[in-house]
Amino acid sequence: MPVILAIDSSTETLALALVTPDGVQAAELDGGAQASSQALPQAQALVAKAGLRLADLDAIAYGQGPGAFTGLRTACAVAQGLAFGLDKPVLAVDSLMLVAQDAHRQGAGDDLWVAMDARIGEIYAAHYRLTPQGWTVLDAPALYAPAALRAHWGQPAAVAGTALTAYAEALGPVASPWPQAHSRAQALGTLALAAWARGDLRDAAEALPVYVRDKVALTTAEREQRA
Repeated sequence: MPVILAIDSSTETLALALVTPDGVQAAELDGGAQASSQALPQAQALVAKAGLRLADLDAIAYGQGPGAFTGLRTACAVAQGLAFGLDKPVLAVDSLMLVAQDAHRQGAGDDLWVAMDARIGEIYAAHYRLTPQGWTVLDAPALYAPAALRAHWGQPAAVAGTALTAYAEALGPVASPWPQAHSRAQALGTLALAAWARGDLRDAAEALPVYVRDKVALTTAEREQRA
């Protein structure tokens, strides 16, 4: 069993997980603007609490996105810095898949759409299916307008994520909704371990965020048009 430190700050939650032979130790804190100052010291504290040193890590995992630009850069930078300094590999984890894993752990089925509020009237969404070999990506993470996503997914078996609340009217009724997260950090640890088992190890230089949006705010004219 490897020892893996995992970090995700793609949402307003800073999720940290430490995978050890004793299981997954998870921690969740306020993210957003605080993630950049809290990620490294809190990660170090989680490792120390387990009676380990950073040198004991076998790999560092990070939530690669999609998600908040600043949060993605924070997780990537911390993971990359630790990996370079410790001469360890990195593991990239799909941040939307975290939501699918968390919802499945709550009782959702094996076929899930994830829809996360991307702000400015848009949604990050992806479609996953759990198989004996792990999660399979049926529709890769992409950015949708609510109406376009509703037309695209038809009648999904289940949907998880914050967009269910933020865009409830636009998305319409969903047969099996899972709007609330239980533990992103626990899901992060599970997916980091799965990535290790698949051999998805990367050099620290390859630790890069995945963006699916190339602009982070509306212009004044665009805001007025949407009002």
